[in-house]
Amino acid sequence: MSGVSSRPLKVILPDSELPRHWYNALADLPSPLEPVLSPATLQPVTAEELGRIFPPALLEQEMSTERFIPIPDPVREAYLAFRPTPLYRARRLEESLGTPARIYYKYEGVSPSGSHKTNTALPQAYYNREAGIRRLATETGAGQWGSALSMACRQFGLGCTVYMVRVSYEQKPYRRILMHAYGAEVLASPSERTLAGRQTLARNPDSPGSLGIAISEAVEDAASHDDTNYALGSVLNHVLLHQTVIGQEARAQLSLVGEYPDVVIGCFGGGSNFAGLALPFLADKAAGKEVRLVAVEPSACPSLTRGAYAYDYGDTAGLTPIMRMYTLGHGFVPPGIHAGGLRYHGASPLVSRLRHDGLVEAVAHHQSEVFTSAIAFTRAEGILPAPESAHAIHQAVVEARQAAEEGRERVILFNLSGHGHFDLAAYEAYLGGKLQDYVQSDEELAQGLAALPQVAAG
Repeated sequence: MSGVSSRPLKVILPDSELPRHWYNALADLPSPLEPVLSPATLQPVTAEELGRIFPPALLEQEMSTERFIPIPDPVREAYLAFRPTPLYRARRLEESLGTPARIYYKYEGVSPSGSHKTNTALPQAYYNREAGIRRLATETGAGQWGSALSMACRQFGLGCTVYMVRVSYEQKPYRRILMHAYGAEVLASPSERTLAGRQTLARNPDSPGSLGIAISEAVEDAASHDDTNYALGSVLNHVLLHQTVIGQEARAQLSLVGEYPDVVIGCFGGGSNFAGLALPFLADKAAGKEVRLVAVEPSACPSLTRGAYAYDYGDTAGLTPIMRMYTLGHGFVPPGIHAGGLRYHGASPLVSRLRHDGLVEAVAHHQSEVFTSAIAFTRAEGILPAPESAHAIHQAVVEARQAAEEGRERVILFNLSGHGHFDLAAYEAYLGGKLQDYVQSDEELAQGLAALPQVAAG
C-alpha cells in the first residue's frame, strides 16, 4: 500500500512523550486581557478576594504570562493512567462521506471518567490538597465535569459536592450514579441548600436550572465554609491551561504521520474543550501558519455567534468576578438541550478575546443535525460520542463535504472529548424523532443582555 491509505488508523505516543509542561496562550496574545473586576467594587479583583475560593497555585496560573508552566510530578503520574491518549484517523467516516479530506480525532473518552475534564480535575484537586483544603464544591452541566472532579477528589483525598443542573440531573441519572460511586454528594440545581438556589426556586419552582445558577450555588457553598474551595471545569485561564495537554499531544502525533491540520475543531460551551485542542496551534497561527481554529456551539445557546462582547458575571446570582467575554447575559436560561455541557451563557475571556480579534472562528448548529452526524460517526467509527463532542463531529462533516465539493484535499482535526455511554436517553430521543431544535429570537436574546453590569470596557 502507498500514499494516503498507508497512514495508520491509530497513532500512539509512548509514556515518555507525555507533556511535561502546560502551554499558556496568554504569553502569545498581542496585548493583555482586560482586567477581571470585583462584583463588590467594580475595580480589578484582588488576589485576596479570589483567595477565598481558590488556592494560591491556581491563582498564580490564572494570572501568569509564562509560556510554559511545569506539570507537577504527582499530576503527571496521575495522567499516565490514561495519557497520552490516542489519535485516530477516521478513514471509514471519510469513505462514507466520499471526501478527499483526511479526518483525525483526538479521543479523550479513554480517561477514567470518560471525558477530557479529567485533565484539569486532577491538578485542581492536587493543588487544593496541597493548600490544606478538605472539600471542593462545583457545578456540572451534563455531568462530565462533576464525574471528573469526583474521581480526582477521591484520588487526592478530598470531599466533593456537585451542584448538577436540574435538567441534566433528570436526563442523565447514570452520570449522577457515577459521581456517587466516586463518593461525591450530588444535588439537583437549583437546590434548597443555598440562598441562590432558594431564591431561584421562589421565582420559578419548575426551573430547569442552568450552569450559571449552579455556579452561584457552588461559589456560595465554598465562600461560606473555611475548609472548602470552589473548582471550575471551564472558562478560566488555569482550566484552559491544563487542557493543553490535548493539543500538544495531537501536534506530536500528527507530526509522526507527516500531517498538519488545515482546520482544528472543538465543541464550545465555556471553552475548555475547544481550547485544549486548539490553543497549542495558536502560536503557529501567530507565526504565520495557515490553520483555522473553529469553535462549535449549539444554536440554542449561541454565546460566541450571537452574544455581546461585554463585561458580565460568570454566574446567575452575581457572586463571581466580572469578566469581559461573549455573553448572552448572566440571567439567560437556555433550553434543555441534551448537550448539557454546552448550556452556558458566557465564554472564556481568553477564547472570547481570540474570537474578537479574528484568531478563532465560531459556528452554531441545531441539535438535530448534530445528532445526525453523531450517528453517522458511530456507525462508521464504532464510538458513540457525547452530545457535546458531536458538535465538533458535525462541523468536521461539514468541512469534509465542502472539501468534496471543491475536489481538494484537506486535513481536519477535531476533539472527540468524551464518549456518550451515559447519554443514551439523548440518542433514544433522536432515534425516536423526539428531539426539538431551539432558536431564540433577537428580542429574546436582547432581554438576556438587558441586565449586563454597567461597566465601561477599556
